[in-house]
Formats: sequence, C-alpha cells, structure tokens
Amino acid sequence: MPLAATGELVTRAATERTAVAAFNIITLEHIEAVIAGAESVAAPVILQVSENAVKFRCGRLLPLARAATAAAEQASVPVALHLDHVHSDGLLRQAPDAGFSSVMYDASRLPYAENLTATRSAVQWAHDQGLWIEAELGEVGGKNGRPPLDAHAPAARTDPAEARAFVAESGVDALAVAIGSVHAMTTRTAALDHDLLKRLTAALDAPLVLHGSSGLPDTELTAAVSGGITKVNVGTALNLAMTSAIREFLTAHPEAVDSRKYLTVAREAMAEAVVRIIRVLRIE
Repeated sequence: MPLAATGELVTRAATERTAVAAFNIITLEHIEAVIAGAESVAAPVILQVSENAVKFRCGRLLPLARAATAAAEQASVPVALHLDHVHSDGLLRQAPDAGFSSVMYDASRLPYAENLTATRSAVQWAHDQGLWIEAELGEVGGKNGRPPLDAHAPAARTDPAEARAFVAESGVDALAVAIGSVHAMTTRTAALDHDLLKRLTAALDAPLVLHGSSGLPDTELTAAVSGGITKVNVGTALNLAMTSAIREFLTAHPEAVDSRKYLTVAREAMAEAVVRIIRVLRIE
C-alpha cells in the first residue's frame, strides 16, 4: 500500500487512546523485521531514520529511504517514514523528496530561547512542504555520546508551562518530553515520572512522544500510553535483539561465513521484539 503519513497514524492512535510504535532502522534487515513484526499483529508502524543512521550510511539518506519506501509499499499494514533527531538544516531539507512525511527537529541541546527560535524556523519550512514536525523540550539524555543529565534532575525534565508556551510559539505538531527515560539504555530499569506526564497531558493539546523507550519495563510503557503518550520511539531494543542473535549464532557456528545465515536469525529476533513492543503499547 502507499506510504502512510506519520501525522495520521499518531492522530488515530490518540483517538483510540493507544500509541503508535516508531522503530529506528539502520539496515535492510531492520526494515524487513519491523514490517514483518507489524504485519503479524496487524498494526500500523513508523520507520525512523536518524541523523546518526544517515552518517553511518556514508552520509547518504536516499539509499536507506528508498529501501524503506519500497518495503513499505509492499506491506499489508500502514507504514510511515519519519526522519529522526535532525540537527542539520541540510538534512531536514532532503526529507520531502526522500519520501518522509515527518521530521523530528532536535534543537533540545540549545538553551530554551535558541531552541524555540531554531525550531520555529524549521516548523515554518516543514509546514510549507507539508511535513508533520516533532520537537523536543527538556533533555532525554544518552544521545550522540553526550553524558546525560540525571534523568530525574529537575533541569532535565520538561516543564508543563514551558512546554505549553513552546508548542504555541513554535507551531510544532508533537512534542517529545523528558519524563525519566534515557536513550541507548541496554537494561530495562528506567522509571518514568507519571505525575509529570499527567500534568503535561493536561497542559498540551499536541501529541506527546516518548524517546528512550528501550530502557523501560513493559509496565512503564503501558502506563505511559495510559497517561497520554501517543508515539513511542524504539531503537536500542532492536539492536540488542539483532546483536544477541548474531553473537549466539556465531558462538554455536564458529565456522559460519555466509552472512545470510546469521542475518536471518537477527531479522527474526528483531521481528519478535517488534511484536512484543507493539502488543505492550496496545491498550485493549
């Protein structure tokens, strides 16, 4: 089917009081695993390409984007493309021609006033191109090798009043909020501030996005969706599944040289992770 629009999937999730899962992709195996997992539970899904993934792919956005588009068009469930954690205006401007319906423009590393100015400029350009745009306020740490703030420190958290003003003045369509999760966690031990989430949900009309979800137990993810999160970003959980499967296969088969053998088990492991996460996010 044709590519879905991220904004439509998030709006539908909000209406149904659930959340749409957004998985970060790096390889073709990631793409195939995410779509296979989503198809097996008949769920819409978002494929995300981060600026870091573009750097890994030799600085070229189109090869991975074209592969994702081709796979999405053959999927039996709605699949959208989202450009994630974009700092570069040059990369932002590649999004429409590469098939992306949405962008997460990340100026959260900047002081509030500078974040607002940069984001407002990005929003104006993105909306002129028909793009749905997400931003971040507060600090969901662990990205780009920067030492994160204590996720529970007041300075790292998203302030509801500030968030309300930021959304109104920037014009963003969705806001990633810092409520205790951290990017790139390999253990599922993080805990969210559900009282803060409740206050953010009450303060904002815009959809709320949760980053750093791989570090959260299932109970925390379910509570986050019940509390108002409508888009959940997942990256490290897929990489953990992939790496663990490859490591186990090569340990059992040290003579193996055919990459298809270990990439097959890696793809299957990632698809299983996708199924588990989507099921956790469904509130039925």
